[in-house]
Amino acid sequence: MRYNGCMMNLTQEQKRQLNSYSIYIGEPAHPLFTLKTLRSDPESALPLVCAVSGADNPAVAASYFSRRVGMFTAMQLYTLIVYEEVWKGPDDALQFGAVEEYGKLSVSMFLTGGGYVMVDGAERQELIRNLLQSYTKEVSDALRMVSAAPSLTHWENMFGFLLYHLHVLLSDPWTAEEAEAIMEILKDDRTWEGLAKESLFAKYLRGSSPSLLLNTTVRTTCCHSKDVPGLMQCGYCPLKR
Repeated sequence: MRYNGCMMNLTQEQKRQLNSYSIYIGEPAHPLFTLKTLRSDPESALPLVCAVSGADNPAVAASYFSRRVGMFTAMQLYTLIVYEEVWKGPDDALQFGAVEEYGKLSVSMFLTGGGYVMVDGAERQELIRNLLQSYTKEVSDALRMVSAAPSLTHWENMFGFLLYHLHVLLSDPWTAEEAEAIMEILKDDRTWEGLAKESLFAKYLRGSSPSLLLNTTVRTTCCHSKDVPGLMQCGYCPLKR
């Protein structure tokens, strides 16, 4: 991978896309902690998530937080497909801050350093494995040290956003080929070596396509949105079965 200028050179459309998923450029006005802090000291980070979200139960707060990180991870894969680039930076350059969204205080993500790098096609599988490792596996491992939410909940939190992105990109002739290629990498067991015994994303899809699964009950664990003050139960919560 190679740097392609600084991240402030993003187009307005790219910034809009990031902002729509609670990802902002620059320092947060109300900082909470960094990705580095979460990994090294989850005992101090999770109570801050509880305070912002209003969730008293650590498992609920952990799932709420991994949904926020899941938006970032899915957006990394989106930019890989659409722009052939991803954000790369040190763990302390990915910060989390308290932001009011839709009249409710939320935990949002801020890119305070690093930059967007172009990705060579030959590097995609290793890059995707690293993204899954850094932003889902390691976040899940940290959260599991201080909460009872299972790792599968955290994986499915990210998959839900990814499913929607793939539905959109596979439906667009301009991005369908690259989206298909990235999806095949995500379904490849080799991508998951060191992360899981098999591709958790392939298991999530159950042999179907993202578009066919979009408005169905796909996940097997509850994301606990229904337990966060101000949020509602998902329309396709597995507990409704």
